[in-house]
Amino acid sequence: MYDPESLRVPPEGQRPREDVTAPSPLPPGGEGAAGAVDLDGPNWTEEVVLAPPLRRQKGRRLVKDEAAERRKYTPQQRILILDTWNRCGLPAGDFSPLVGVSKHTLYAWKRKFEEFGPAGLVDGVTRKKEGSRLPELTKRAILMLKEANPEWGCERISDVLARGPALPASAKAVSRVLKEAGYELQDIPTRPHAPKVNRFERPEPNRLWQTDLFTFILKRQNRRVYLVGFLDDHSRFVVGYGLHASQSSALVLECLRSSIASYGQPDEILTDNGAQYVTWRGKSAFTKELEKRGIRQIVSRPKHPQTLGKIERFWGTLWRECVETAVFLDLDDARRRIGLFIDHYNFQRTHRGIDGLVPADRFFGASSEILATMKQRVAENALELARGGVPKEPFYVTGCLGGRAFSLHAEGERMILRDEDGKRKEVELVPPRAEEPAPPEPVTVDGSPGMREPGNGSSPAAPGYSPLDEGLARLADALGTYRKEEVADDDDEN
Repeated sequence: MYDPESLRVPPEGQRPREDVTAPSPLPPGGEGAAGAVDLDGPNWTEEVVLAPPLRRQKGRRLVKDEAAERRKYTPQQRILILDTWNRCGLPAGDFSPLVGVSKHTLYAWKRKFEEFGPAGLVDGVTRKKEGSRLPELTKRAILMLKEANPEWGCERISDVLARGPALPASAKAVSRVLKEAGYELQDIPTRPHAPKVNRFERPEPNRLWQTDLFTFILKRQNRRVYLVGFLDDHSRFVVGYGLHASQSSALVLECLRSSIASYGQPDEILTDNGAQYVTWRGKSAFTKELEKRGIRQIVSRPKHPQTLGKIERFWGTLWRECVETAVFLDLDDARRRIGLFIDHYNFQRTHRGIDGLVPADRFFGASSEILATMKQRVAENALELARGGVPKEPFYVTGCLGGRAFSLHAEGERMILRDEDGKRKEVELVPPRAEEPAPPEPVTVDGSPGMREPGNGSSPAAPGYSPLDEGLARLADALGTYRKEEVADDDDEN
């Protein structure tokens, strides 16, 4: 019987023969008298060669340390080992031979103890720390921002945290915190997207301005007003605005001149085909003004608002975040509060189109001192003042009259009387007008024409009113009186 590991087949011609009888694979009673079968002639033989034993190679190999496997430590012993290691101050490589474990085992025990406590030293405990690992302060800031601005997404909250309180949190980390707080994604039906729009952007500020008009209705006066704006293409910085009761060319020109006087002259101005900018016959007053100043006018394709996409996007932001819910007292109040919102948009609101910066960062990129000065003039609560105006003192009165309880409270500009049965009734009151704190003046240039009603310098002019009407009336009265005196003199002479 030979060891199979020691058998080798030498080359042809060096094979000595040796007869080896193989046991029969057939059961007894088969072919042959002895229960064997002749496979190759009279006897079945196999060529085998006795080879010298293989030379054992030197090297390393992985073996199982049976002694180490027998060393099992209880959780209490592991804690004692870690405590001793911590007290002695030896490196893990020097301390591990003293207790019969490897330094990697010591590091693994230490890591589990720091992450899970004493329970982490129990065999089989592989639980992971559930939930977000952000600091508690960052989590509270994320939830407060989401509650104050429900329309904000995870990327917007991440940008605001990084810019304001310097609390770094990725968009995925913000999403995880919101999901833990109970926020869930909702499937909202959408419409097919339009074809991809070709985007453009000028490399520097004041290379190109975009201008357009936006209209809305003052709710208290049921009066339509028109807002014109000029926006820098590179930075999205609103350089000027104007609000008036009519959409005239004078409004656009006044706003243009104020913007140029404050922030310099652009190389080009992009407009649509509105009557304030383009006329079908000859040249408009706006075009003549640009030619006189050496500014090139670019007119977009008709019925294609995507060309002025940046300022169109600003109109949408202005409507959703301010004008849609704000109730303006009059035209002057609307001008002031819209100016405060534009201050918030220019200096405080982050913009995804410019990598999470605010428009002022790009517009004043080379003038840090100017930017710091402008930011100091912007009120910290500019957005709240734009949406709700100057906050008023709350009013509430309750008492009992004739054995019946009642309460009187204010709801905006209305006074509501409620009796003990819960019935509500509006009460007309004319309280003395108290002095209210004046809101801060907006930093953004207001290029609105200063037209007012006669006799009231703070109220807006009525639609269709012109100061020329009053002058013509006085002139007619004076001429009528003069003619009457001339007729009387003629009668006396006759």
